[in-house]
Amino acid sequence: MESVDEHLVRRLASLSPASPGGAVDVEPDLLLRYFDAQLQARHLDLALRWLQSQREGFYTIGSSGHESNAAVALALRPTDPALLHYRSGGFYAARAGQVPGSTPITDVLHSAAASTRDPISGGRHKVFGHRALSIIPQTSTIASHLPRAMGLAFALGRSAAPTPFPTDAVVVCSFGDASLNHSTAAGALNAVGYSVHQGLPMPLLLVCEDNAIGISTRTPRGWVRQVLSSLPGFEYAHADGTDPGHLLTTAAEVAAAVRTRRRPVVLHLETVRFMGHAGSDAELAYRSHSEIIADYARDPILATASALARHGILTPAESLDRYENTRKLVMDEARSLIGTVRRLSDPPAVTAPLTERHVADVRAASLRVGPPDAAATPATTGRAAAFGGRPPETRGPLTLAQSINAALHDALLTWPNAQVFGEDVARKGGVYGVTRGLRKAFGGSRVFDTLLDEQSILGLALGGALAGTLPIPEIQYLAYLHNAEDQLRGEAGSLRFFSNGQYRNGMVVRIAGLAYQKGFGGHFHNDNSVAVLRDIPGLALAVASHPGSAPALLRQCLALAEREGRVCVFLEPIALYHTRDLHTDGDGRWLARYAEPADWTEAPLGSVRTVREGADLTIVTFGNGVPMSLRVAEALAHDGAQAGVVDLQWLAPLPVDSLRTALGNAERILVVDETRASGSVSDAVVAALTDAHFPGPLARVNSLDSYIPLGPAADQVLLSEAQILHAARTLLQPG
Repeated sequence: MESVDEHLVRRLASLSPASPGGAVDVEPDLLLRYFDAQLQARHLDLALRWLQSQREGFYTIGSSGHESNAAVALALRPTDPALLHYRSGGFYAARAGQVPGSTPITDVLHSAAASTRDPISGGRHKVFGHRALSIIPQTSTIASHLPRAMGLAFALGRSAAPTPFPTDAVVVCSFGDASLNHSTAAGALNAVGYSVHQGLPMPLLLVCEDNAIGISTRTPRGWVRQVLSSLPGFEYAHADGTDPGHLLTTAAEVAAAVRTRRRPVVLHLETVRFMGHAGSDAELAYRSHSEIIADYARDPILATASALARHGILTPAESLDRYENTRKLVMDEARSLIGTVRRLSDPPAVTAPLTERHVADVRAASLRVGPPDAAATPATTGRAAAFGGRPPETRGPLTLAQSINAALHDALLTWPNAQVFGEDVARKGGVYGVTRGLRKAFGGSRVFDTLLDEQSILGLALGGALAGTLPIPEIQYLAYLHNAEDQLRGEAGSLRFFSNGQYRNGMVVRIAGLAYQKGFGGHFHNDNSVAVLRDIPGLALAVASHPGSAPALLRQCLALAEREGRVCVFLEPIALYHTRDLHTDGDGRWLARYAEPADWTEAPLGSVRTVREGADLTIVTFGNGVPMSLRVAEALAHDGAQAGVVDLQWLAPLPVDSLRTALGNAERILVVDETRASGSVSDAVVAALTDAHFPGPLARVNSLDSYIPLGPAADQVLLSEAQILHAARTLLQPG
């Protein structure tokens, strides 16, 4: 079968020359720049397959047939943030052509070769991205970048604070026709329309590149147009990739419309896909020979060459020469790469500085030891007013919910770019009252309710962080996170890694969770598993337990997000929100006074907290396990045994060094873990202590591997104080 390259060369050679008097429907220089970007993208695809054959390339999902997306780049400015589809070679080449000194051919070749000279990821992944070109790298699952694009457009549309982008910037986001069917895309598109319906600015240009097939599954004829043309809040535009004049004009019109009206437009761009989904894809397994050959006539490069000839800008021979010259340029660069490329796996002696930095990220380096550069304190002006005239330090002992509420007030005073948002957090003040009063004190631009969609909530955080805000989104219940966990794993957590630190999206995601909630529950309100959070590289997971320590812990998370761009999760045990007593009714021993700013201290980040000293046994725990373990320690004291209690506070990265120091010469250790036995926190704690060659008896207790049922039946699966006490007494027995 004739290859797409052979067919294109033959058709270019047989093109008709210019017809006299042909009207030029687009500027000749623009059409030439468009053609050159298309040629670069096509020959880069061919070069990547050649590099793979030489065992020097590792990525072959190409842009062939989609080169018409170069028209979108030419209609925009290089300062407009772009979140791109993986078939965006034409866009990348065209945008690079707008910035003097750019080297798109070198960039893409080194990216596919996993070279440390890749300008965005430093060899971590083949991805279209470049800080100087405002192209934000996307490496995650299908359509997962759409919520971030929505969030960035939302932030640029309403932010009063300085952002890294111009005030009239347009956010562009491209995706394929198959991606349109993903629930993540549906959620993001709905969130855009929801915002527009409320009159909010949304400077977003979405480009659906429709090649009518997703890997091997055909998209039903007419489906994409039906969906896109009926999206609420969007203006719809259509263009054919084989009509360069109309496409370039349409792209310019829709870009200008978004920029001036600050309203979203979706451009339905019809394309074609050549050479299968990727290099390993046997396209003949699901498409006939005649179908593949028929598509060759829809080659966008051929269409541009025809337009150039028709308008007398380039003769067919000149277009063919340009094609061959670009081939030589790209292949010469590809050949020169072989034998010179350096990768992360190369010996440290060759690339020591880069390697050290990469390894630090790969290992998700432990939280910084020692205090931050300076203590973050709230602005004194207006603090009393923000608290309604009664600062929290004057109110007496507070519950956990009250202390977190006070800390959020102070956070919004301390960080003017901070925003609190989520379901029911503003007018209602949260399901449990934790955000009560924030909207009244700081206004609806900084504290606002969202639609009921966790993907969109996290998308607002992802986009807002890129725009310069410090997002504090709330996920109402831990179980609800699973609807959107890839927004943390694939988008938030990966950005700093896959951009080699050039982009970051620091945020503090507050989540109400864990179990033991009485009178209201079932699985979706008592989820006791944090495994999915602990498994995300680089994510910092803190768990509050006591009103005396929670504010400082929250401030530490905010400092990590602001200063290091770290993605943090602050987990708040629902059952402890309004707890007042520890041992007996009315003892008030689970309350604490709120420290005024002058008394704030910053303990080392990533440190554990020794709650109770005890020489015979040390209980290591967190969250609800802290008060449970303290009650068990009191019972053991009646037995004549002295038990200490250590609160981990940080579950990821696990504060191993601090824990070893806190344990000192502990004789016996019991790990009390309220999460399920499989994939539990205690797995990691026991492994760390074993690796440290702890010499004494070591045991753990967990909840059962079960969903949590409603009502009293929950007691059958959750870890109980009786079980903790039994395990402790067993561990204390001689021999």
